[in-house]
Amino acid sequence: MSEPFLVGLVGARGHTGRELIRLIAGHPELMLAYAVSREFAGRPVASVAPEDKDECIFEALGPEEIARRRADVVILAAPDGAAAPYVEAIDALGADRIIIDLSADYRFDDGWAYGLPELHREKIRGARRIANPGCYATAMQLAIAPLLENLGGVPAAFGVSGYSGAGSTPGPRNDTKRLKDNLMPYALVGHKHEREASRHLGQPVRFMPHVHPAFRGLLTSVHVPLKERMDVAAVKALFEKKYAGEPLIALQDDAPELKDGAGRNGVVIGGFAVSDDNLSAAIVAAEDNLLKGAATQALQNANIALGLPELAGIDA
Repeated sequence: MSEPFLVGLVGARGHTGRELIRLIAGHPELMLAYAVSREFAGRPVASVAPEDKDECIFEALGPEEIARRRADVVILAAPDGAAAPYVEAIDALGADRIIIDLSADYRFDDGWAYGLPELHREKIRGARRIANPGCYATAMQLAIAPLLENLGGVPAAFGVSGYSGAGSTPGPRNDTKRLKDNLMPYALVGHKHEREASRHLGQPVRFMPHVHPAFRGLLTSVHVPLKERMDVAAVKALFEKKYAGEPLIALQDDAPELKDGAGRNGVVIGGFAVSDDNLSAAIVAAEDNLLKGAATQALQNANIALGLPELAGIDA
């Protein structure tokens, strides 16, 4: 049996870090080399993530220590604005590492591969620097991409996500008392995922995010103006052609509900509909914001970059 690839995880305490530990533990060819959390330093990783089989201890490691530690892949699951010191330290040491950053810090950097495999697989293959897409940006792009050549205007998306998308640091958008029986809109113009989806689709997108009381799950409803009249069958056919052979994308006629994406490693796209004049299409995408919206996608990217089977350790 060959030696496993070693994975270093920075930001292991958060919701996404927890999912990554679970996925790495179940991967046949990956091993957790270290898990960084200042708050949990000294505690066994298994005390938080019982699936951990590598007997790691949470450590408080700085960027220079990370650069010196042995790892084939470093996954940065830290908040926005925190990635640069780690990247700079690894670059300064000339360490041969694949870095996968889950923050928004490098999603607008042409020097980094954009890690949405269903749309950018060839650029990820063999890449050493990969920017993992945002959760909403993933769902929006997958719901719009098959219709890019048929656009007659700017698509608009209404999104709803579980409060885990706001991270583990306390704030209004993960305050369960405030969210009880509530729906909270935020960042209704210029949201970072709006800018991200617009950049990588090469097409402006409008996006209105909301947070709901459930812990996880994400639903995005998209309206797409069409330049020529299309019926439902023609719209769905474009999606079937675009995503043929994509195991993490499931197409269905009915509109998926938020619960259809929760706990799922892929994306459910459906609810295909057109307006009475056949000049506007509606599509709904559901995913888990912590999985395909973050951790599963990071593992998918690691597999591609390492030359492993893309779905190794991922239940489709």
